[in-house]
Amino acid sequence: MPKIWTVAELTKAIGYTLAANPDLNNCWVSGEISNYKNHRPSGHWYFTLKDEHSSIRGVMFRSRAQKVQFTPQDGMKVLVRGSIRIYERDGNVQLYGEEMQPLGVGALYLAYEQLKERLGKEGLFEPEKKKPIPKYPRTVGIVTSPTGAAIKDILKVIQRRNPKVSWILAPAAVQGEGAPREIVQAISRLNRQAKVDVIIVGRGGGSLEELWAFNTEEVARAIANSGIPVISAVGHETDVTISDLVADLRAPTPSAAAEVAVPVWQELKGALEGLENRLLNTFQWQIQQKRQKLVSLVSLGPLANPFWRIEQNRQQLDNLSEGLEQAMTRFISDKNGILSLLTAKLDLLSPLAILGRGYSLTYGPKGNILRNSDEIELGQQVQVRLHQGGLTCAVLAKDKD
Repeated sequence: MPKIWTVAELTKAIGYTLAANPDLNNCWVSGEISNYKNHRPSGHWYFTLKDEHSSIRGVMFRSRAQKVQFTPQDGMKVLVRGSIRIYERDGNVQLYGEEMQPLGVGALYLAYEQLKERLGKEGLFEPEKKKPIPKYPRTVGIVTSPTGAAIKDILKVIQRRNPKVSWILAPAAVQGEGAPREIVQAISRLNRQAKVDVIIVGRGGGSLEELWAFNTEEVARAIANSGIPVISAVGHETDVTISDLVADLRAPTPSAAAEVAVPVWQELKGALEGLENRLLNTFQWQIQQKRQKLVSLVSLGPLANPFWRIEQNRQQLDNLSEGLEQAMTRFISDKNGILSLLTAKLDLLSPLAILGRGYSLTYGPKGNILRNSDEIELGQQVQVRLHQGGLTCAVLAKDKD
């Protein structure tokens, strides 16, 4: 009777068979990626590798995936080095990847293009995000290897152009696995501790692999987030890195970066002396103008005769006094005329004036003015007021008319 296998026994036997086959260990498989997934909690990659005839599931664990220089995408054709094993729980044959390379283009170049595209979409390369490089820096920060040629070239240029400019080196490895982290830390230190006006980040020339630290995302973001303007000077003029694109200014070489960052002392001195001469000439011209104006005022104006203004004021006071006197005279004359007119009107209405024309006033015994003969009786006495003097009379007769 043939052996009856359990599922577990069968999958283990298949696993032993696959592991024992040297052709399926450390083999290269080409195909197109589909169903790619980066499992965020673990960092493992899961994907399917396929061609026009078949497909196989693949997995690349985090420790291996971190070493891949580009990000896989669905539809990308790749070469994967790994081993064929069986996932016993599901009974699926899988390719366990150790290494991955793009087909038709280098992995580093592909990673460079992917990062460039992604950061470009975020706007990190836009001109409006570039900070201006100071014209007259006092201190320059330098991020590079302390033993490389770049630091020597930079310091030589600074010494030649302006020995009065200070510099601070924030040493960092510029190639190798730990280089990106050290460059980021150096930029952070200069922003946090040192009082520098501009930072030069760079190194000498090399291959794409040697310059790769300056094509990493962490270095690009450190440069973009720097509060101090950054000049990127990586490699030779033909080398263009992500750091060059994201920096506030790109210099073709480290020496050129120092040329841009540090002005020539003699030129500054000459310009300053020129400004000083222009300022002195302007002051002298202004003083001369003011002196001429003062001489003119002394010879022609009030300063020539200090009492001239007093005499002028006195004359004006005399004119005002004369005018006031004339105005008062006219005022009094006008008021006298009005008073005479009113007096004449009062005289016409005065009882004394009427008496002067021959009229008289007759008062009864009680002192009342008599207007009618019926107000008095025969024999009573009346008082008669004349224009001058008066009479006491007795009523002898009364006339009605």
